[in-house]
Amino acid sequence: MKRLFVAIKITPAPELLQVYYDLKKSLALEKIKWVEENNLHLTLKFIGNTYPSQIDKIVKTLQTVASDTPSFEMNIQNAGIFGSRYNPRVIWLGIENTPQLISLANGVLDGLDEAGFPRGRQNFVPHLTIGRIKYIRDKRNLRKAIEKHNEKHMQKVVISEFYLYESILMREGPVYNIIRKFKLK
Repeated sequence: MKRLFVAIKITPAPELLQVYYDLKKSLALEKIKWVEENNLHLTLKFIGNTYPSQIDKIVKTLQTVASDTPSFEMNIQNAGIFGSRYNPRVIWLGIENTPQLISLANGVLDGLDEAGFPRGRQNFVPHLTIGRIKYIRDKRNLRKAIEKHNEKHMQKVVISEFYLYESILMREGPVYNIIRKFKLK
């Protein structure tokens, strides 16, 4: 079985990296598993454990979605957390909700749902996960570090492709292997 997901790869610009490193420095005393900068991505659909025999069906579905979707631009802006103030779980950077991004995400989710990979109940919330929180000692410092980057534009990204990835979980962190690239029209 292969652990698969569909995502847009993000190559971070200097402004985004500045926010990333500032957050890491501000929260250096906390237990946070930071996403490696070369692994930053916007997940469109987490598929999960998949038999190799199912990959062709996934690829055909994603090829159809890509051929129906024009390239577009999106903005990375803001910072925040998932979870509550009392139990924060994830540090993220926000993605402007553009109609083209929503259309692409819905195309992927609907297409894979029809192909037998259920959509699930979660709504699509565009974001880049940059850190997974294991334990926070100083929640006030976390809040201040995040608020420092609210309403901050970090990067404009031209989206012309997305990927089907295999995620291999390793002790040092996940390794993402590209199974297939899909060019938008």
